Amino acid sequence: MPCTVGSLTEFGHLHGQVRLPTDQLVVCGCVAIRGGDDSSDWLDFYVPVGAMNQAGLAYWDGRPFFRSDVMDEWLAAIGAETFKSASFSLGVVGFEVSGCTDASTLAGRLPQKRDIGYLLPQGDVLHYGAANT
Repeated sequence: MPCTVGSLTEFGHLHGQVRLPTDQLVVCGCVAIRGGDDSSDWLDFYVPVGAMNQAGLAYWDGRPFFRSDVMDEWLAAIGAETFKSASFSLGVVGFEVSGCTDASTLAGRLPQKRDIGYLLPQGDVLHYGAANT
């Protein structure tokens, strides 16, 4: 079943496979988290750590957070492609980042010090600030 708004609405949490930028086919998941009246909606797409292990993709190099520059760039590219057809107010890239901040907190500005990646629109242009710590 394709990952669509309809399938997310019907099933809530989807599991499937995705081809990593390293060409390995691995399991993945996607879940929509609906906020309340005054909250944000989140769309979480993820690749489990175990799948990255099996694919031989390094994701921890001693920095304070699990991170893979290869995965971060790939996920940011997916976010940028998504933005072309479904604009959003903020995207975050990294390990367990769902709900970690919101667009109003950032007030349209990328943080100077970034433990995670940010996809932040300014008008119709999406800016990516990669993690830099």
